[in-house]
Formats: sequence, structure tokens, C-alpha cells
Amino acid sequence: MSMNGHSNRAIDIHNVSVYYGSYRAVKDVTIPIERNRITAFIGPSGCGKSTVLRAINRMNDLIPGARVEGEILYHGQNLYEPSVDPVEVRRRIGMVFQKPNPFPKSIFENVVYGPRLLGVRDRDTLRQIAESSLKQAALWDEVKNDLNKSGLALSGGQQQRLCIARTIAVEPDVILMDEPCSALDPISTQRIEELMQELVSQYTIIIVTHNMQQALRVSDYTAFFSIRKSGEGKAETRWGELVEFGDTQQIFTQPEQAETADYISGRFG
Repeated sequence: MSMNGHSNRAIDIHNVSVYYGSYRAVKDVTIPIERNRITAFIGPSGCGKSTVLRAINRMNDLIPGARVEGEILYHGQNLYEPSVDPVEVRRRIGMVFQKPNPFPKSIFENVVYGPRLLGVRDRDTLRQIAESSLKQAALWDEVKNDLNKSGLALSGGQQQRLCIARTIAVEPDVILMDEPCSALDPISTQRIEELMQELVSQYTIIIVTHNMQQALRVSDYTAFFSIRKSGEGKAETRWGELVEFGDTQQIFTQPEQAETADYISGRFG
């Protein structure tokens, strides 16, 4: 790995286009994802940022007609090679969704769901996994006396931290977050942002966010996507493209592209 000088990369997205049937949703995206860093994807709705995020752990496979062109390299291996098991990809590259989605099970069973699927049966081991995952997700102190309570009985912010604990429990390497705070209040949002900054010492995090202040607060690197159009009227087609990628401070203070500057300063659309 280190021979090609990319050993500090968790993932290399290389010339990726994503199609739904004959429709190309996003075109020709190249982004290096550094390990143990937070990378934010920003841009207007429909620009392809969530599509690219879902391509990284092969969630688009679940949509009929979806296909990915180009390469997404993880430890030097293209995740779309026929020999790669998408279930294993999703274990190593976990995902937290926009709306908290705990299972209708106890807090404990939510967290140990993945380890159970992987064959962990020993009760003490499961308890240790639950405790360490909930601690990492900054939820343990709030729920340690209520582990048998339904995950659905928690507040929205707690549910999202439970979903993060559930993701952590299978020991992923990368955590994808698709607008993880958009359904949460400001206090819960702050908790999740603080949590991301704690987790990044152990995980590589990629976040899609509509909140530019959030990207500026939490991320090390930012990718700005925008919408491209061609044709008129009924013949119009739209797709997403990466406009600019770089160090977050630089993207927000000295972007190279006028389009990035316009979006960030609100002179957009």
C-alpha cells in the first residue's frame, strides 16, 4: 500500500459516475479520502453528494438499475470488483442515516444486532461490545440503567447516537453520515458534532450536510458539488458534478472556483 504514497488514504474515489438506468446522476467524481479525518460533502439538493456517499458502501446496489462506473478503492481494492462481498463492505464502511432509525428492539439489542449477525453469541462479550459502543457514542451514561428499554423510546438525538453505537459495534473502519443532524434540534446537533470530533481519532468519517456552518465546524476537508444542466424544456437533463475539493478552511475562505464562493456566501441559485 505505502509504495504508491497513498497509505494515508482510507478511500480513493476515482472517476466515479453513478447511473440509475440510463440516467447519469453524478459524473466523473475524484476525491481522495484521508484516514482519521472528517470529509464533508456539501452542495445544493440534487447535486449527487448523497449518491456518491451511498456508492462508497454499495448502498446504491439496493436500487434497481443503479450502477457505478469508475473505481472506489478501499485499501487498494476496487469495491466494485465482482469478488467483493457488499455485506462485508457495509460492515467495514458503516452508515448513519438522515433520520434516526433504531430497530423496534431494546437499546441493548439495537447495539448488538450486528455482532449477533456476525456470530457473536457469548453474553459477556455482547455486554462488553454494548458498553464500549455506547460509551464511544456518548450515550452510555444516559442509558446504562435502561438497556432493556425500547430504542424507540429515546429522544431523537439519543436515537441518532444509538444508531452511531450500532454502527460502531461491528468495528468499522469508515463511518458514512448522510445529513445525520438534519432531523435534530441544535443541542442534539452539537452533541453529534462533538461526538464526530471524538470518533475521528479511531475512524474515518465522511459527512453529507446541507449545513455549511456544520461543514466548517467539523470537517478537515470539503468537497463542493453542484448541478449541471444541458438542453431545454422537456429535453433538459441534470446531473451532479464535483466543483472543488480541498482543505475545509481553504474552501471556505479562498475557494478556487467562483461557483464555490457564490454557494458559500449564499449568492447561489
